[in-house]
Amino acid sequence: MTSRSKEKVAAAFRKLFRSPEKLDNDGAGPSGSPARRGLLRRHRDGVSPAEAAASLPSSPGATAMVKKKAAGANEVRERAAAVRTRRLMKELKEIQRLQDSRPEPIFTVELVNDNLFEWHVRLHQIDPESELAGDLRELHISHILLHLIFPENFPFAPPFMRVIEPRIEKGFVMEGGAICMELLTPRGWASAYTVEAVVMQFAASVVKGQGRVARAPPRPSREFSRRRAEEAFRSLVKTHDKYGWVTPSLSDG
Repeated sequence: MTSRSKEKVAAAFRKLFRSPEKLDNDGAGPSGSPARRGLLRRHRDGVSPAEAAASLPSSPGATAMVKKKAAGANEVRERAAAVRTRRLMKELKEIQRLQDSRPEPIFTVELVNDNLFEWHVRLHQIDPESELAGDLRELHISHILLHLIFPENFPFAPPFMRVIEPRIEKGFVMEGGAICMELLTPRGWASAYTVEAVVMQFAASVVKGQGRVARAPPRPSREFSRRRAEEAFRSLVKTHDKYGWVTPSLSDG
């Protein structure tokens, strides 16, 4: 190998193995661009190529697309909130009108902490010939207290409803006060159903299921709470989705 050839090989090796610092300061070629130098610095600092690529400026078109999608999602949420509010205001007004027009209404409603999306419903009347009605009279309990929570996509999704008091055994009432009723599930729900229909369906179900007021104190291991009710209801929905549902119709009440 001639001396000139040896010099060319040595120069090639120096260029190949020169330090990243020199690359950073070299303004010539692709490696001299600001973006390339930024990638080299991130590589030395242990940043992954994906993170480095994500930090590069995005194109105006991509930014506009992201903003458009975000605006569309916000618009959908605002429309859903407006639909839920209008529907509940309409139902609440109608129920209050019925309450005022009847000396002994079947049920009454009040907002929980003035929250339109969370209601307490007091069911004052069920089948007077039922054992549950007899229990209520014997124990001087004037009503069954129900708790309803309306999701963001109501009325296209059902409310969550549970019994707060008294504690009821059987009658399709489960742990935590959850209620076994197909109408309250996504599969059994229809947006045309009203709160009145839900309450009246419960009044029929609790009697049909031979519900009774629990006399014995609850076991300490059994938590009676909204969280426990939600867990019990989710488990029940999975079971009935697999094996089917059997609940009384409104005509049975």
